[in-house]
Amino acid sequence: MSVAIEHVEDLATLTSRAAERWPDRTAWVFDGTGQRYSFADIHRRSTELAAGLTAYGVAPGDRVAAMLRNEPDFPLLWLALARLGAVLVPVNTNYRELDAAHVLDDSGARLAVAADEFAGLLRGITGLRHAPGVISPRDLRTTRQDGLPAGPTPEQPVNIQYTSGTTGSPKGCVLPHRYWTTIARSMVEESPHIAPADITLTAQPFHYVDPQWNVVTGLASGARLVVLDRFHPSTFWQKVRQHGVTWFYCLGLMPTALLRQPVAENDRDHSVRAIHASAIPPELHAELERRWGVQWFEAFGMTETGADLRVREHDHDELVGTGCVGTPIRDREVMILGSHGGAAPRGRTGELAIRGTGLMLGYHDRPEATAHAFRDGWFHTGDLARMDEAGRVYYVGRTKDMIRRSGENISADEVEHALTLHADVDIAAVTAVPDDLRGEEIQAHIVLAEGAAGPDPEALARFCAEKLAYFKVPRYWRFADKLPMTPSERVAKGQLAGGDEPWVGSYDRGRQRWW
Repeated sequence: MSVAIEHVEDLATLTSRAAERWPDRTAWVFDGTGQRYSFADIHRRSTELAAGLTAYGVAPGDRVAAMLRNEPDFPLLWLALARLGAVLVPVNTNYRELDAAHVLDDSGARLAVAADEFAGLLRGITGLRHAPGVISPRDLRTTRQDGLPAGPTPEQPVNIQYTSGTTGSPKGCVLPHRYWTTIARSMVEESPHIAPADITLTAQPFHYVDPQWNVVTGLASGARLVVLDRFHPSTFWQKVRQHGVTWFYCLGLMPTALLRQPVAENDRDHSVRAIHASAIPPELHAELERRWGVQWFEAFGMTETGADLRVREHDHDELVGTGCVGTPIRDREVMILGSHGGAAPRGRTGELAIRGTGLMLGYHDRPEATAHAFRDGWFHTGDLARMDEAGRVYYVGRTKDMIRRSGENISADEVEHALTLHADVDIAAVTAVPDDLRGEEIQAHIVLAEGAAGPDPEALARFCAEKLAYFKVPRYWRFADKLPMTPSERVAKGQLAGGDEPWVGSYDRGRQRWW
């Protein structure tokens, strides 16, 4: 008899357990290609890939980068590395020279597995301390399943997952096996109680954590996972109906984008029993439920901490539209920090702190950042929140110098660094501009270098797009002779243009006009 889910502590055991319990059941359906994998297929193929990786010298602890789209090779490679005790380093498929180079260099990846469309980019990156070899998933094909090392331990790293921080380039979150099994167990044993009869769906790219925890949820529960190539608002509910989806998770602009689609007679013609989402717009929450006739539940988590808080069924009706992110899952404790470091009084806003089982081990090669994040036994999120008398947490805002555009966390410092690489830019500062659709847009404040020909925002945008992912390229461009500075010679961002119309005086790339 296979081990109970509460005793599963690594992804290799999770995969073999699923193959033993539900060998012939369909586990994955890739919508774009129609490919289907049973739980037995996943176990067999990931074991073969693990053997193929050993032929390239991959050993326990080695880091392997992956730049792949939503295709079977990504989760299979991840589970293969997990079997070896090696570490996956996902590379955002929108990354270009500068941000991709940072991930490869910082992680120390010894090998990169890339789709053909990305192989040239990765091979062309120079200046790395240890340039990885770049191979195709095809190069790992084998039928071997022997010569593999002993299975991994719960605290052994299995991901270095890069996320934008408050300053500098993205930091790598070192995620152990227990991080993923903690999430999987919570999804099965707590709300939303995913079970073998469920069909779940993910539309986000695999280089984010969300599709990955959807994978482990399916392995833990026996539920089927439908993978879309990406999020398409106009066809999303069509795919939900086509595949008989019973539960899905979404975040960022997705709820708003769905509501903007034309109302249809069959809006309520589906099998969805519940939806979980992060950052549901409070003013749209009730409308979302009315339109599709299903309850939407708010949830909160971070790359660093995994799954943390969820609204429960018994609280749902009272909390619709309140911005409440719920109560902690079983393996979490939360505290709202007051100004002096202790717990703030109920109802008072402070920084949200989290502790529990299955958090990240730390930031890769950044002991000071890790120590700063984990203080006094708590992970300090940098997010502002308050707690009511019933222990329910309400998200208020964030303390970070970060822009959240369409669900993407964007480090202002990273964009500023890319802009200052241009010969015509002397000083660059980046701030957020509110946006109804995307939450926030990016505004660049530029002081041109002496001798520059003049403001050319489109040229600067093209330069930025060569260095960073497209979603990091500013929409608004403001040029000035100087910017306000602090005594320590940093840009005083609080004094930059704001107000109700912060785009006035800027060039707007969205409308291709000056305001």
